[in-house]
Formats: sequence, C-alpha cells, structure tokens
Amino acid sequence: NYPCMEIKPGSMGKPFPGIEAAIVDNQGKELPPYRMGNLAIKKGWPSMMRSIWNNPEKYSSYFMPGDWYVSGDSAYMDEDGYFWFQGRIDDVIMTSGERVGPFEVESKLVEHPAVAEAGVIGKPDPVRGEIIKAFIALREGYEPSDALKEEIRQFVKKGLAAHAAPREIEFKDKLPKTRSGKIMRRVLKAWELNLPAGDLSTMED
Repeated sequence: NYPCMEIKPGSMGKPFPGIEAAIVDNQGKELPPYRMGNLAIKKGWPSMMRSIWNNPEKYSSYFMPGDWYVSGDSAYMDEDGYFWFQGRIDDVIMTSGERVGPFEVESKLVEHPAVAEAGVIGKPDPVRGEIIKAFIALREGYEPSDALKEEIRQFVKKGLAAHAAPREIEFKDKLPKTRSGKIMRRVLKAWELNLPAGDLSTMED
C-alpha cells in the first residue's frame, strides 16, 4: 500500500508504481482474478538483484517464462488489482523463528489413537509470525473436548518439539481432500482466513 491508495483490510495492496506483479501458474501464464497461484514480479524492478556470484544457473532458476520472478508466495488478485496473500508455496510454517513442515506435524498427529485425519496450516500471528493450527477428524468412539485437545497437543510436543505442537486445534467431521486422498491445506487456510478457496475441481465429492 502507498499514500493516497484505498486500503482493503487484509490485502497486500498493489505494487508500487514502476513494479509489475501478477499471479501466474507454474508455466508462467497469468491467471484471472480470484485464481490462486504464484505471486510473481516482472524482471527489471529497481532493487532487483542482478545475479548470484558464480552461479548463473541458480539465479535463472528463480524466473519463469515471461521474465517472472517467483516470490514463493501463494496469492490471488481481486477484480480491482489488489493482491491477497494465501501462504507459502512450499507450505513451510515459520513460527517464532522456527521452520516447521506441516507434513511432519500431521504425521505425528495421526499416530495419536483418537486422530483419524489431520491437516495443519500456518495461521498469521502478530507475535510469532505464524502459529500452527491443526484441523482434526476423530476416530469413531472419540468425542471433541478441550481435554482431548490438550492431550493431543502434549502428544505432539513430546513426540516432536514444543514449537511443533499446534497452538490451536479444531475438530471437523471430515477434512477437504483431493480424489487421491491428499489433504487440501489451501482450503483449510481459506476456511480459517475467510478467503476464497480457489479451484475445487480436484476435491473429492
């Protein structure tokens, strides 16, 4: 956001004048409004690093066809050209300076006898950057309760580390999955942040 610009709460705003940004797919093709994809910046902005010392191949790997630099962020653009952050492309959660992979937390969660399925996201937090939030579907015979949340939290803390334990747990009847059975973390994040979920064509019925 910059002076004299209308603010949309929750939005990243628009690029500064002279900087061209877009949402592109994995082939560098620009996507229409409300389609989630890679947040990319057109090569040539004033502060752009021009190379990596003795490693031109590495430098080139950061760009897609069309001279788009891929930021590593997932986002979408609305009809007014405002950008809305959705998370990191690689899903890695940065909490209190620690990098946590959601898969390792999910794997530990499903080891608990009460947990049938689990999906983990990073939820924005003003102090820690992100906190870990887990969405859990329980096995038959278990009922949601605060006591069970704490038991599961301690289970992960003991099995992994304190910083990997979910600070928030929400029980769900079922979790959004692709037809191949993969948990759709981007949909969980959209639910949590009250944002458009994007393309749901691959979600199981």
